[in-house]
Amino acid sequence: MKPQPMRLGDLSVGFVQSLADAVASHGLNPQPLLDQYGLDSARLGQAGARLSIPRYMRLGHAAIQLTDDAALGLRMGRLSRLEQLGLAGVTAAQAPTVREAARCLIRFEALYGTNYRGQSSFHEDARGAWLRFYSISPYNAYNRFVVDSIITSWLQQLSRVAGQTLLAERIDIEFTEPPYRQAYAVLGNCPLYFAAEHNQLRLGQASLALRNPVHCPSTWRHLLQLCERELEQLTRTRSLRERIIALLGPLLSGGREPDLEEVAARLKLPTWTLRRKLAEEGTQFRAILNDTRRDLAMTYIRDTELAFGEIAYLLGFASAEAFQRAFKRWNSQTPGEFRRAQRIGGGAASG
Repeated sequence: MKPQPMRLGDLSVGFVQSLADAVASHGLNPQPLLDQYGLDSARLGQAGARLSIPRYMRLGHAAIQLTDDAALGLRMGRLSRLEQLGLAGVTAAQAPTVREAARCLIRFEALYGTNYRGQSSFHEDARGAWLRFYSISPYNAYNRFVVDSIITSWLQQLSRVAGQTLLAERIDIEFTEPPYRQAYAVLGNCPLYFAAEHNQLRLGQASLALRNPVHCPSTWRHLLQLCERELEQLTRTRSLRERIIALLGPLLSGGREPDLEEVAARLKLPTWTLRRKLAEEGTQFRAILNDTRRDLAMTYIRDTELAFGEIAYLLGFASAEAFQRAFKRWNSQTPGEFRRAQRIGGGAASG
């Protein structure tokens, strides 16, 4: 049986609430737009409901067009609430300090959102810490708002934990300065750098050390235990193949192809042990790499508007021509033929 194309990732439908609030803040009713994407009250109230990342990006783009607000992501972040992140968000709201709340949001990110491209991270040093959101380049009208909303929501949500407005020491954003540059004033008077190496927010030690005025130690510990249990359940059920696929996503980029040795090192396994374990599962590293590239290629072509050259870059091919040849070998049709067939058959509506 031919495998189904893999998902680029998904996130809690709780993210839709801040988008709806941002649309409503423009004096517009967001429900007709949500209905177009199958997000009625029953869907939004479903426990554990998730939304595919391509669908979320299309929804965000449609909301930006509806409101004529290219900076809608910044407004979404300002209107976000910790409760919209589910158990991880409720737990972070009970953290003793801003530092522990930030750690919580990053550590348990998988409970409210997953993306094959990577995961957010928390980098501490003697003077403070960076909250870093992984790269989702190349950037376009469908995904810039995601970075805007994440960076802004971190500042908003951690300010709530502190019981006061936090000011970032610095904010870096990977994409080039957009036409709505002035809208970033909502982030406060801090240095803001575009075309940066990372998407990240810097907080100093004084901000990180601020205590949560509503912290309850017993509730915090109980919620932490629940988060750890949920995270363990997520990771325990993954096979070695699934763990390798999760690692490959962030490593595939810019004409660079990860090898067995690199993946083994990240899994903290000797190369020969990884090769043996894969053989026991009836597969090889090269087969997993090819399957991952093929499934991601099909998903990108079906669910996004990315050009084929951009997709080739994201999948680690040296050129668009190399990607086109590989895709035709996998599917007996060119990427263009596959995309046209999906559009005619309604494949773009999935997710």
